[in-house]
Amino acid sequence: MSRRCAISGKGPLAGNNVSHANNKTRRRQLPNLRSLKVTLEDGTTARIKVAASELRTMNKQAAKAATENA
Repeated sequence: MSRRCAISGKGPLAGNNVSHANNKTRRRQLPNLRSLKVTLEDGTTARIKVAASELRTMNKQAAKAATENA
């Protein structure tokens, strides 16, 4: 399974570890993925990986929609 968000498509980034002596070694910055169980339209459930930042966005949008409908 790839380390990629199912909704936003965020994936690993590449960069350098830089020591005090200015030595550079390659490193990967992985997205903060969380497993989430979602219910599909046909009633089955599926487990997807979603970035934590995307979960925050979805929660904010759901809260905004709930206040507009109330």
